[in-house]
Amino acid sequence: MSVPGWVQDSIFYQIFPDRFANGINGNNPKSALPWNAKPTILGFHGGDLKGIIDHMYYLLDLGINAIYLNPIFLSPSNHRYNAVDYFQIDPKLGSKIEFFTLLDVAHRNEMKVILDGVFNHCGRGFFAFNDVLENQADSPYLDWFHIKKFPVDAYSPGDATTYDAWWKYKSLPKFNTSNPDVEDYILKVARYWIEQGIDGWRLDVPNEINDDAFWLRFRNVVRSANPDAYLVGEIWDGDERWVGDSHFDGLMNYPVRDLIIDKLNNEIKIDEFRLGLQKWQTKYNDENSRAMYNLLGSHDVERFLTKVGADLAKAKLGYLLLFTLSGAPAIYYGDEIGLLGGRDPDCRRTFNWDESQWMTPLRDWIKKLIRYRKDKVALRRGNFKLLNTEPCNNCLAFVRTIENECGLTIINFENSPSEMTIDLSGTPLATHKSLRNVLATEEYLVTDQKVTIRLAAFSGGLLFPY
Repeated sequence: MSVPGWVQDSIFYQIFPDRFANGINGNNPKSALPWNAKPTILGFHGGDLKGIIDHMYYLLDLGINAIYLNPIFLSPSNHRYNAVDYFQIDPKLGSKIEFFTLLDVAHRNEMKVILDGVFNHCGRGFFAFNDVLENQADSPYLDWFHIKKFPVDAYSPGDATTYDAWWKYKSLPKFNTSNPDVEDYILKVARYWIEQGIDGWRLDVPNEINDDAFWLRFRNVVRSANPDAYLVGEIWDGDERWVGDSHFDGLMNYPVRDLIIDKLNNEIKIDEFRLGLQKWQTKYNDENSRAMYNLLGSHDVERFLTKVGADLAKAKLGYLLLFTLSGAPAIYYGDEIGLLGGRDPDCRRTFNWDESQWMTPLRDWIKKLIRYRKDKVALRRGNFKLLNTEPCNNCLAFVRTIENECGLTIINFENSPSEMTIDLSGTPLATHKSLRNVLATEEYLVTDQKVTIRLAAFSGGLLFPY
């Protein structure tokens, strides 16, 4: 099997390390902002690996069994997408001892850990680029990068013009991955951390290393170190070129995120939503569909709750979809307690550990969805099929089916109560006498292989045989 079996059973939790929890004050930068201060582009708040370890109980209580960590390697920034040393944990986050402790605690609790792999570009302090800045045209590392002219200017204001950099940011010089020495270095990094015990890589902007042979070698190196390692690519448009045995097991599923948010905000009609779901749920082969990294929020976009106008009912429907569609559901830290935030850096606020400030009904709802996703194989591995919802013209119904287990997701997108009659023929549910909404208490009779359901405005349910 080309896709690791554990991925489809995973509930991911993305952590931006500087903002989740502060476990050791002693490693805080002297300029660290107060924990609950408004985030800035440059500011640190003191979150670290020990903070994650200390709050592992929180993640386990929520039901998390996989963590995705934003970059943790030595870097001068809070986001660490400009690595200086790929073999060293940033001391502001802790030591390798803390990192290995985090891995150990996670693995003892049957929780996977994947790291952010930023291999398209590095930081200006990276040893090879630093050598270029020191020695200019005489540097032995010139062909590690895309140098355009001399002197190489990396620190004056303005865009990068003397070398290629990610989005022309001078702080992010782009690697020349066609250089065998650069490729060897990156593959050595990829193998090293897999050998240290991580369970996979999330690959940052991999489309900017537009070389299929490179990614095949990357995959082979990682899989030779751990045949069960997960590779997920940050590809925003869902292009199937990047999915499969020569690239990645899954992608960050931004198209489905956008589709869900557009529907919740009534920006698309139900027919377009149904067509979109059908497209993205069947675009890849079954293994890879189940290994998509399904998300509603991340460090690169506005917070989900902010996108839906802080509307609890809309948020609950978004998570109902996230946890019942094919693909591994992922929670961006703090989204489950109702954290708000606009574009970067506002979407990277610190986690508020004052429980009185939590949106508890949302967190309880998510915990319940996680529990049923773990309990029902159909929700993790089942085939997807849309059903008709007549006469309601703004409702949605679909089943996830594996062998004789079948779950029915129903949603009313109307601002008023709606009734729908669903034809269950061709599904295992047709032979049952009644169905129960496991997220509430309603029970519905099945008559002539059909079930009639009345839903309150902007609400949904998850039905299994009773």
